[in-house]
Amino acid sequence: MQKSIEVEYWVVDRDGALTTPDELTEISENVEEEFVPPLFELKTPPCETYADLRSTFVDQLDRVLRRADELDKLLVPFGTPINGEEIERWPSERSRIQKRVLGTNFDYAKYCAGTHLHFEKRNVVDQLNVLAGLDPALALLNSSPYFRGERVANGARAYLYRKRCYENFPKHGQLWEYVDTVAEWERRLDRRLAEFTEAAVEAGIDEGAVEANFTADDVVWTPVRLRDEMPTVEWRAPDAALPSQILRLAEEMDAVMERLHHANVRVEGATGEVTDDEIVLPEFETVRDYVGDAIYEGLDSADVATYLERMGFDVQGYDPLTRKIDGRERVAPDEAKELRRRYGELLREDVNDLCRN
Repeated sequence: MQKSIEVEYWVVDRDGALTTPDELTEISENVEEEFVPPLFELKTPPCETYADLRSTFVDQLDRVLRRADELDKLLVPFGTPINGEEIERWPSERSRIQKRVLGTNFDYAKYCAGTHLHFEKRNVVDQLNVLAGLDPALALLNSSPYFRGERVANGARAYLYRKRCYENFPKHGQLWEYVDTVAEWERRLDRRLAEFTEAAVEAGIDEGAVEANFTADDVVWTPVRLRDEMPTVEWRAPDAALPSQILRLAEEMDAVMERLHHANVRVEGATGEVTDDEIVLPEFETVRDYVGDAIYEGLDSADVATYLERMGFDVQGYDPLTRKIDGRERVAPDEAKELRRRYGELLREDVNDLCRN
């Protein structure tokens, strides 16, 4: 099964101030600017094995960081920039329409940096349902509890996306229930596109402009997505994090996804378990409760930690950055700059270690 990683990192100067990627995006076709100036995205090509994915990811990051050193820039592994100046979007018609539809809630997305894992489409219904059932694993990479200096949740990014940005359009931004068929998933997408188009027209947007900028494939920002262009099943729940932690999660997620080829997937009860022969997913209401705990409490929730262990994750092997920077109700802008500088340097050390090993 082919798999790939996308990760968004904040770009800062040597003082920790947010800045733009500039020449970093010229390194290869797999790196590019994101929709806000200080955000940078790295994508690996599809890889057949985890070993190939690891080496490709590390090599690409090392190349980017060598150039960043020359430009006196750092990449920062936080789900939010902690605190600092107002962030604006690069102008685009697509963003303009989203802003009109979502209103000021859309602004929360400007402060979010995440990790996306892609898996080649195989047993698609099982893949969709298993990724939904594993969504609480976002807790393993929670990397910022702060938004604009205020503590909001153990995983601030997931909170901002799910509870604030799409507060008035929850079916466009929150976790979907399990499905029985791919056709059922596609019908949901068609309904979401129709709802978004109707809301845009009511907000004064020409319907033709919506049709030119949105399709059923890209009108939702849910944690699990089907991507026709790849074609993959995509899990978008985790924060940006240290590369070693992203790779650990990618390996363990991949192990579960590979097991789908020879394991029976079923939904039953409130516990869940992954064995050699079966993947048992809890009822969706239980998963939703675990997701809420993963966002607000992270791995401090004993229920979440125990659930993830039953589902095949080595929870003790993770060290979410939220645990390291949490503990204050407010972080001042200058303190946020120092945190970004410090963890940008830690990311560089993390990649150096990966290169040596």
